[in-house]
Amino acid sequence: MPYVEYYTGAKRILVIHLTSGNVMLATNPGKLPPIVSIDGRQYVVYWGTVSFEIPAERACHISVHVEGDYLQQAATILLAPGPEQVQLTYATQYAAGVGRLTLG
Repeated sequence: MPYVEYYTGAKRILVIHLTSGNVMLATNPGKLPPIVSIDGRQYVVYWGTVSFEIPAERACHISVHVEGDYLQQAATILLAPGPEQVQLTYATQYAAGVGRLTLG
């Protein structure tokens, strides 16, 4: 997905692997889709792997959460500038209400 905010500098690719330990979501992945935010702009996506363009010449704020009756399993990271592709993994411990976003 292209970066949609006004930005004329170099861009790089962000790949996010979205996983859930929730059995309910494994059998019905569209029921509670994850929401990825890039610099404050939210994207409703599906479980699995998604890719975005992000700025390469400045820091970029990434967050992921699941929204049901309330915001849950939130995780966030501030990526430093750099030219290389970035890969993140988002994982949930749904019953505990914990989300985790890690490099790699």
